[in-house]
This record gives sequence, structure tokens and C-alpha cells, in this order.
Amino acid sequence: MLSPASNIQFQNPLYGQLIIGPPGSGKTTYCQHVYNFYKDLGRNVCVVNLDPANENMNYTPTIDVMKLITVEDVMNNLNLGPNGSLMYCMEYLEENFDWFLSELKKSSCNYFLFDCPGQVELYTHHKSMTNIFSKLERLGYHLCVVNLIDSHYCSEPGKFVSTLLMALNTMLQMGLPHVNVLSKADLFKKNESKLNFNLDFYTDVLDLKYLLEALDTSPTMQKYAKLNAAIVGMVEDYSLVSFQPLDVKSNESLLRLKNLIDKANGYVYKAGEEKSINTLMACAVGAESESYRSSQDIDPYL
Repeated sequence: MLSPASNIQFQNPLYGQLIIGPPGSGKTTYCQHVYNFYKDLGRNVCVVNLDPANENMNYTPTIDVMKLITVEDVMNNLNLGPNGSLMYCMEYLEENFDWFLSELKKSSCNYFLFDCPGQVELYTHHKSMTNIFSKLERLGYHLCVVNLIDSHYCSEPGKFVSTLLMALNTMLQMGLPHVNVLSKADLFKKNESKLNFNLDFYTDVLDLKYLLEALDTSPTMQKYAKLNAAIVGMVEDYSLVSFQPLDVKSNESLLRLKNLIDKANGYVYKAGEEKSINTLMACAVGAESESYRSSQDIDPYL
């Protein structure tokens, strides 16, 4: 239930990205680069830190959950471990939703980048994050989940299968528009010759029977053949999981991802004022990319 103070509907459309993903997938780096990129586009954007253990931010958050609660305080006062403390923090934030909402209302921004914790269970089993953002959605926020997955998970078929299952579980649990991203895609390109398949296979999640064949060649995975087939079959049946590669140092890559996210959270219908800037930027990064590719072999998806 939303409190009476939470029933206020915002007059101007508000938009946001929930940046999630396992630890080390590049969430904080993504927030830093995307914040600067969107600022250059003229968006009224700000970053919200929702990770109560995030002490190494390379940006200045407009709203910081660590002003409300921190993992360190919970560990010291309740004698919980790191994972239990993080879950407690998210439950505490859910209980104090009015504080969170009032902080958002104080901001003059209309586009928010929510830098979320990296514990996977918060998005696959635990309900607090789902409940918090469901409340925001009902209050008029147009939200989209941006799920960052480190490209190194493509290095082994078994890791990629677990990635597919985790992404599908998260999509069903969160119940929001969802964009899955292979982060650090520049490293993917450098190591593509060592992988079982090319980039298209991993981004488009193509015929996964070839992935099963690769799994069956691994002695340690052969005993899980039926389980792997069942998981792959479920992913294919839902037909929801695909990935967009991202190199945060490339404006062209950021522009491609921005366009996908704008369609997912509905910002594409508001972005008329950005159209001329986007056109100029697209021309600029296109010219830059053509010049760069003339001297190096760079995948057009990046």
C-alpha cells in the first residue's frame, strides 16, 4: 500500500533506468559514462545510488541511499553477513519508501539513472526491489531495467547458459521493460577468435542447439546434459532474452544502446527536442567510426 503522501502523481513525465547486474559487470562505470553522454544530449539527468555498500562511486549522486542506511551499519548492529545485510537494507528502503520518494521529488531532474546493488538474488528471488519500482511505476515513472552482463560469460558455454537463465528469471521477476547488455564488448572483440561462436550468436541468442553441442563436448558438463537441454528449451520457449553489446568508451555504442532504451521506457515519444542533437551526433560518430574502421577491423555492433 502506498501512503497518502505517495499518492501524488507527477505532472511531467519522469523516466528512469534501473542499472542492475552481477558485481564487476560495470554498473557504476556505465552510470558515469551514460550520465556524461546524456548531459551532452541536453537531458536533465541525474544518478541515484541505491547500493548501500557502494563506497567507490566515480560520480556524485543526486540521491544516495547511504544517507538512509548502509551495509556496514547493519553488519555492525545486527550481526548479519554482507548478503543478509544488503537484503535487510533493501527491505528497509521499501519500508521507508516515503523517504525515497521525497528525495526524488526534491530533484529537478526528469531522467534518473538508478545504480542498483549487484546481488543477483535481489532481482531473481527477493521482492523488495520489484516492490519499490512497482510503486514508482504506478506514480508515473517510465522505467526500464538495464541488465549488464560481463562479456567474459560468453567464454564458456556453461557460463553463458547460466547467464541466459539468470536474465530470463530477472525479466520475469521484475516485470518491467528490459534491455540485456553485454558490457565490456571491446574485450569481447579482442578475444572473439577464442570463443565457440561469433558475436551474433551471443547477442541474438540464435539456435541454442549448437550451444548444447558445445556443452556436450565438456566432460564436466556431460552428466548435466538433460538439465542443460531443459534450461535451453525454456529460454527458447519464452523467446525473451537477447543482448546488446556495449563499449562505454564508444559514443556510437552508447548511441545505439540509448535508442533501444528510449523505446523500452517510452522516452522516444518525448525526445523530439533531442532529435537535431541526435542527428548531428549520429553523423559525427558515423564519420568517426568510418575513419577508425578504415585502419582497424572493428565490429559494426560496437
